[in-house]
Amino acid sequence: MTAPSTYGLSTQARNLQWLLTDLVEEVPGIVSVAVVSSDGLLLLSSDPETAGEQRGQRDRQLEQRSKGPRGAAADLATIVSGLGSLTTGAAELMDGGSVKQTMVHMEHGSVFVMAISDGSLLGVHATPDCDMGVVAYHMALFVGRAGHVLTPEVRSELRQSMENPENVT
Repeated sequence: MTAPSTYGLSTQARNLQWLLTDLVEEVPGIVSVAVVSSDGLLLLSSDPETAGEQRGQRDRQLEQRSKGPRGAAADLATIVSGLGSLTTGAAELMDGGSVKQTMVHMEHGSVFVMAISDGSLLGVHATPDCDMGVVAYHMALFVGRAGHVLTPEVRSELRQSMENPENVT
């Protein structure tokens, strides 16, 4: 897994990307990860198509990202946003309070969604044989570390870097 270029990003944004990369690389069974803002926009993602590339191939990564978020990352962001909205609505109807975590276990994989303190969502797509407890634990660690860093300024910076990667130099 090679992280997208963080050159030109603030320290906070680089730290969030590092945390996301660490989550994907260290937790067995994770296929991809997306952080989505409260308004449904992709802020951070791991792209499984870049797995195995050597660090230092910044130009190739920027070329891939310059077309905008697509593929697995965009699909996961859409799913995370939709599940977040659906479960929030269900919790309101049932007077259940705020939604902390949602998990969908399928025949060929699982999707986990966890709320981040600022209203953003962390979404993980995992293999069917993943240890769900381990995935949820590491997601909670990410949320705990990322929650205070996702300020409006950092969210804006991350959103711009996803939409216009060529401007992050």
